[in-house]
Amino acid sequence: MADGSMDTGRSSLFGELRRFARTSGAMGGIAARMAGERVLGIRTDRAGHAEDLKTALGGLKGPLMKVAQFLSTVPDALPPEYAAQLAELQANAPPMGWSFVRRRMASELGPDWERKFAHFGHEASAAASLGQVHRARLHDGREVACKLQYPDMASTVEADLRQMKLAMAVYHRMDNAIQNEEIFKELQQRLREELDYKREAAQMKMYGLMLKDSPDVHVPAPIEEFCTSRLLTMTWLEGRPLMRRLEEDPPQEERNRIAEALFRAWYVPFYRYGVIHGDPHLGNYQVRPEGTVNLLDYGTIRVFPPRFVRGVIDLFEAVRDHDDEKARHAYQVWGFVDLSQDKMDVLNLWARFLYEPLTQDRVRPIQENDDPQFGRSVAEQVHAGLQRTGGVRPPREFVLMDRSAIGLGGVFLRLRAELNWSRLFHELIEGFDTDALAARQAAVLAEAGVPPAG
Repeated sequence: MADGSMDTGRSSLFGELRRFARTSGAMGGIAARMAGERVLGIRTDRAGHAEDLKTALGGLKGPLMKVAQFLSTVPDALPPEYAAQLAELQANAPPMGWSFVRRRMASELGPDWERKFAHFGHEASAAASLGQVHRARLHDGREVACKLQYPDMASTVEADLRQMKLAMAVYHRMDNAIQNEEIFKELQQRLREELDYKREAAQMKMYGLMLKDSPDVHVPAPIEEFCTSRLLTMTWLEGRPLMRRLEEDPPQEERNRIAEALFRAWYVPFYRYGVIHGDPHLGNYQVRPEGTVNLLDYGTIRVFPPRFVRGVIDLFEAVRDHDDEKARHAYQVWGFVDLSQDKMDVLNLWARFLYEPLTQDRVRPIQENDDPQFGRSVAEQVHAGLQRTGGVRPPREFVLMDRSAIGLGGVFLRLRAELNWSRLFHELIEGFDTDALAARQAAVLAEAGVPPAG
């Protein structure tokens, strides 16, 4: 027994060391190339190096891929060449074989686990960064999805976070426009929480409660007696990946309906409960035949204090009314400190870019500029302005909200949706009251059994 444990530990250690070597090599290469370019004046092929990085990380099973996807949507957390390549990473980890799945399931549900199912698919139906999904059927006839976490994910998460912290620190030394300490802390906490599938089950239940009056959005329900900290069993939802449906060039009416459903899926929870889904990844949406959507993956969820949500509305009103004092107050409520007028003017460039569709009471695309790089050009203006004015430290609470707005905006662009975004927004914020939000938030967290954030 002792010898077997020693062999297992040695194998795990060697696996982590191999992973450390691969990620350290990739991140060390980034550091060396950026240092050569910035300090020594050596021009490098960053686009080529970014392609190499995507290849290296794409072969890794685990959270570093998710971290990279996260950073690819945070402006200036990484150079644009790297961000563009990391944004293309997909959850394509090689699946665990059946014999391994059987052992893993036995460790979660006991040695007689197979008797608890009428059927359990031997092949994974989907793979994710932290686990894989098997379709199964319960004895009462319900079709379910079983998301089984890959082994040793906790140690893998910590190893990957150390490497990403190194890469972000090196980049910050080269470019101080964004002081990314709080970005990393937020990412670290959310990723650690994502390891706990019992937490995800509670968050999934919470989303079912918050969106129960939104018929165009479907949320799976957890099967609690079949859930553990590393196994999440939920009702199976029929649907097709959004990107696959878009390849068929659906009619404008369907595109608009999908976009409106996604708008409500994100912003009903945010403006009415102070909760946001922090992973606007294309793989987390499915389209049903009638044009409604399935919302998946509830591991990265953020709960905000009501004052923060009020600050989001205040900044919208400040942008609409060109009110600098109200904008300053909103930034302070969010947690920005030491904002000079010059820094605030730079931040307002980004705010106007994000809020502009909400200020116009008419049907329109999310972006009317035909330039697909328009958002990047605005980000570059903001970056240059922050460099000139000494940089900012985005507060932790800002990170997922900004990421969701950017990611969801990108989806609306791909959909080529045309909606009255202003009207949708004002329907949600009409009569907004922080005390009422606080009461709804406390009630839904308690009913779903969501544990406090760490």
